[in-house]
Amino acid sequence: MTQTDRRTVLQAAAGLVTATALTAACTTTGALAHRIAPRPSTAQPPTTRTPRRVPGHPTHLTHGPRHLPRVALTFHGNGDPRTAEAVLSAAERRGAHLTVLAVGTWLDANPRLARRILDAGHDLGNHTQRHLDINAMPEARARAEITDCAERLRRLTGSIGTWFRPSRAARASHLVARLAHDAGYPQVLSYDVDSLDFTGPGPAALTRTLATGIRPGSIVSLHFGYEDTVAALPAVLDDLDRRGLTAVTTTELFS
Repeated sequence: MTQTDRRTVLQAAAGLVTATALTAACTTTGALAHRIAPRPSTAQPPTTRTPRRVPGHPTHLTHGPRHLPRVALTFHGNGDPRTAEAVLSAAERRGAHLTVLAVGTWLDANPRLARRILDAGHDLGNHTQRHLDINAMPEARARAEITDCAERLRRLTGSIGTWFRPSRAARASHLVARLAHDAGYPQVLSYDVDSLDFTGPGPAALTRTLATGIRPGSIVSLHFGYEDTVAALPAVLDDLDRRGLTAVTTTELFS
């Protein structure tokens, strides 16, 4: 073999080694990248609940099943957002779930609270746009009170909310119940226990009222925006615990 031939063979061998090494390096790098590449997140965003009719129940829901040890604490979403945060935090520390019926103007002023309520596992519903006496309104105005609040809920959460409760009344008139149904709320959420917390009875009196009135299946009317409610809530939850009752969302109450 001539000197030129030997040089050609050596150059070819060197090229083969280099190509093999590069291939191995690429394969190793690709395998390593496959192992360490972050996996797509499987976490799902918090779901929004949509209204559904509770089978076997009338248009107005005043209480849930009496044979199960569950109650629904429902709050009118209005007033100082700091008291709302205080109520939500106190409930969450105890593992209690609430139902919030939000006023549309309150949502306009505090839009982040809509998502905050849902993300913590509570129910969120419609308590009209301006919290006026809806039963006394003509049809067009009453419809707007319901649909305007529903639109705000949809814009903020993707849903019109789980429940509808009329403003300034425990029960809806036939007209308002029909308008709510047309807007997508099959049933009106009423209650069988009125805390009267908006009258400023004081935490001790409020606790006694609820301890006396609540029984299995009760739906309780309470309000954000009142310091008595914030102060009384831990004692109310203690009383429920002693009686073997659990505070659940209204959706859970009827599930």
